[in-house]
Amino acid sequence: MVCRLHSSDSIAPSLSLGIGINYGQIANNLPTPAQVLTLLSSINISRVKLYDADPNVLSAFANSNIEFVISISNGNLQNMTSAANAQSWIQQSVQPYISQTKISCIVVGNEVLGGNDTGLMSYLLPAMQAVYTALGNLGLSSQVYVTSAHSLAILANSFPPSAGSFLPSIASYIQPILSFHSQAKSPFLINAYPFFAYADNPGEVPLDYVLFEPNNGTVDPSTNLNYDNMLYAQIDAVYFAMKAMGHTDIPIKISETGWPSKGDPNQVGATAENAALYNGNLLQRIQEKQGTPANPNVPIDVYVFALFNENLKPGPTSERNYGLYYPNGTPVYNIGLQGGQGGENLPQLNYSASSINVRNSIPYLITTNALFAVFLVRFQ
Repeated sequence: MVCRLHSSDSIAPSLSLGIGINYGQIANNLPTPAQVLTLLSSINISRVKLYDADPNVLSAFANSNIEFVISISNGNLQNMTSAANAQSWIQQSVQPYISQTKISCIVVGNEVLGGNDTGLMSYLLPAMQAVYTALGNLGLSSQVYVTSAHSLAILANSFPPSAGSFLPSIASYIQPILSFHSQAKSPFLINAYPFFAYADNPGEVPLDYVLFEPNNGTVDPSTNLNYDNMLYAQIDAVYFAMKAMGHTDIPIKISETGWPSKGDPNQVGATAENAALYNGNLLQRIQEKQGTPANPNVPIDVYVFALFNENLKPGPTSERNYGLYYPNGTPVYNIGLQGGQGGENLPQLNYSASSINVRNSIPYLITTNALFAVFLVRFQ
């Protein structure tokens, strides 16, 4: 395969269009939030997703042009089903910052319906509703929308995309959640990682197809639409799954997608070259305001995972190597982003591990490879 990295001139302008970044903090060697602001400003990224509502970050980004997505962890869902608790959380975690730091979204729970905790599943919608009601009571519902993030393990079928369907076991949860999105006019968030489908089945899933490289693609026999990459097929599978439940009025945003630059010996494809191709080609398509084959007039909206390599994440080596940057501000690989070269945009990196507050309560982002077996694309 020929490696074709796009030039910085073609990539940099896209960052203000449909690209955000996931700012995870499961590490003990990260720069300060103020230094992170310097880095993000240098590469023209203006949208950030947090896995909590870290007051240190929200305060450091005051009076910047960064727009934040903040999160309520799975461990706090039951507590958030109380209207009083939800309102108290917003008064403590949103109101003190929103006048100076733009907060546009609250993600309630992460990948809840893709797990097997039915108790947690039962808390999800009531928590979303309580947070939404509290925002309304505080006059913030026009500024902040409420949603949740889902892994693609919620799909019973994902190929062909037109046959996309949700797991029957979660139908009683997903149907009212879709109704909530429709009424609240909020997007449906998905965490999509074509890497897992390729790593699990490298002999059957063409690498070019998952990396947005030139390939013949595969045709959906029901719609005759041609898909030249897996991510777009996954997005459309969710659209068709929602349509099967009677909803065609809910936009989809990609809350997480990315590719690891390093992995264990059995994690095929986890290389810096492939990560650069995946993220670089994705940025190029966003710059072109591409939509998916089934929704060509709706540009995809993506939060790339992740800003930094996070050295304390458990699991296989790949979990600690999704970052675009090392903690010192040096790019892990080149996809044309400006700034951060050699870490000069992160001055005075004299922090120590003992001074860092590691946020161990953050729910982990990536489901196991086994959950992604359903995404194997059957090429014709």
